[in-house]
Amino acid sequence: MTCFVLEQLIGESKALDRSIAGEELSYDDGIELMNYENLHILGAVADIARKKLVGNTVSFTASYYMNYTNVCAASCQMCAFYRKDGAEDAYTLTPEQIEQRVAIAENMGATEVHIVGGFHPTLPLEYYENMMKIIKKNHPQLKIKALTAAEIFFLSKLTKNSTKEILSRLKDAGLDSMPGGGAELFHPEIRAKIVRGKCTGQEWLDTIEQAHNLGIKSNVTMLYGHIEKPSHIVDHLIKIRDLQKKTHGFITMIPLKFSLDNTELEQEHLVNNECSSLYDLRITALSRLMLANVLNNISVYWVAYGKKLAQVALSNGGNDLVGTAFSEEIYRAAGKPTTSSLDELAIMVKEIGRQPVQRDTFYNVIKKF
Repeated sequence: MTCFVLEQLIGESKALDRSIAGEELSYDDGIELMNYENLHILGAVADIARKKLVGNTVSFTASYYMNYTNVCAASCQMCAFYRKDGAEDAYTLTPEQIEQRVAIAENMGATEVHIVGGFHPTLPLEYYENMMKIIKKNHPQLKIKALTAAEIFFLSKLTKNSTKEILSRLKDAGLDSMPGGGAELFHPEIRAKIVRGKCTGQEWLDTIEQAHNLGIKSNVTMLYGHIEKPSHIVDHLIKIRDLQKKTHGFITMIPLKFSLDNTELEQEHLVNNECSSLYDLRITALSRLMLANVLNNISVYWVAYGKKLAQVALSNGGNDLVGTAFSEEIYRAAGKPTTSSLDELAIMVKEIGRQPVQRDTFYNVIKKF
């Protein structure tokens, strides 16, 4: 759909006019687009922005997901993964057990290992350093993407070290980049209702800014589809944009769909159904348009969407499928299938007429299909 045709259809949408002109969208623009009725036009404008920035390629990586523990001092209402210490199904892997699993993943073709876990109340900082050192020693080519800003902040409180000290030590131990988890939604009005025992939104932003200042790039996420309002979504995206202007440290933004099963929000009947596919597409498109001038990559997490909806989201502003997600346990705890091969992801992309590419952690192309 050409810009000329779109301009005839948009009518009185000032926000979409501004998007087509390449202007930065305001908070009011974001609210307008959250309520804009014609989702087809919204998605088409987002897809034009996507094509201008990254062309027709869709990227993904061979990633191994390692959850080193499910023991967590927090008890977030939206989480089905955490367990309290001493629970029958609680676990914590040793650095040696982690390395053994990573070795299998590398043999499967993984180029990065994605390591996150719960807020373990007793593990020392040396545990995390040893984990990364043994991986780097035995698998020097693998990139380590590990520990969310929320985990780093928790470690700083637990060990009484600054976030800068912790990040510097982990970087020396082999940390290459950080995942974007724990961001959830930054606005305090909603954050208190979906997380418990976790850092504030501002503390997350301050911690990831410190990481960026140390040369540690990261992803960033947004958890949606639960009890949020449009204002919380737009606020979150603007705060991401403001920090990206300052540090240029975000690699990609990943909208994460809330998965209902086995969560406290479901048990207390605060959320009875997962959000609609139309809402998923709106969030993908809005993320692209709000961040278009500062961040090239908007990732579609197919694990949460399913492959068919993920294909549609790629035509609504998305340009990345995150990765193979070998051994992804967090969404599995909420009842989602979580594994795919590189060839399967490439087929998904080809089916929508786009060019699939395997990338590394930092979006360098490894292979074209």
